[in-house]
Amino acid sequence: MKTIDTLVEDIESVIYGQGGWHSTIGQKLGEGIASVANNRFSKPQEPRGYLSLSSIGTPCKRKLWYKVNKPELGKPLDASMLLRFFYGDMIEELILAMAVASGHDVKGTQDRMFVHGIRGHRDAVIDGMTIDVKSASPYSFKKFKEGSIFTDDPFGYIYQISAYCEANDTYKGGFLVIDKVSGELLYCPVPDMEFKNASERISTIRNTLKDGSPPDRCYDPVPDGKSGNMRLDTGCIYCPYKKQCWSDANNGAGLRKFQYSYGPKYLVKINNTPNVSEDFTF
Repeated sequence: MKTIDTLVEDIESVIYGQGGWHSTIGQKLGEGIASVANNRFSKPQEPRGYLSLSSIGTPCKRKLWYKVNKPELGKPLDASMLLRFFYGDMIEELILAMAVASGHDVKGTQDRMFVHGIRGHRDAVIDGMTIDVKSASPYSFKKFKEGSIFTDDPFGYIYQISAYCEANDTYKGGFLVIDKVSGELLYCPVPDMEFKNASERISTIRNTLKDGSPPDRCYDPVPDGKSGNMRLDTGCIYCPYKKQCWSDANNGAGLRKFQYSYGPKYLVKINNTPNVSEDFTF
């Protein structure tokens, strides 16, 4: 019987065409991708105005408060972001199909799980281990590879997999990660000491969500070089609620977005107006 320790090299053998892949697996992969596409593209995506197991680890409780209590205030995801999510879905389907082809024991794909009434969908159980499949940027992939994900986890992945393990009453699992640029694969096991208490986290968040007003901001603004300006911290840049959250920025005028050649900056305090185009449409 194969074990999780050889999963990556066994998947690589499948990639090399050294056995395991057959037409039935290919057919099921096609059906899985088609199902994902139908769910993604057959109708407009509604805002997820509820707490899920994939979101309980979000560091910013203020963001979760807006997500649940004021979802309509969030900026809708643009086409490029929705397409990136679909890429991730396709990669997950492919990697799990290859795990099956490699001869490993793959069960429970997309099983619905519950922890104290909060639901989520587990990716799979492979060789008895709860597995979360992640398609990662090179920067994020490096964090899994070096183990720094356990100390710097801005998307709450550890809480997410801890919740799936708690729902299954077995704290054994890890991340099957692919660098979506290089194609490199790795298995990143979660050490016993790194699992989080998902139940406790859910209880804390629920108390926060009951409040009539959002909690304090999680991130303070940071200096924008030597300009004297202040900009959003990285943790705020991709938040769909940043415009509402920072409505008091710039003495009540709100956030201002300036478009640099390397990307946008969101300024909350301006002493020196940047000599680049300002985007008034965000």
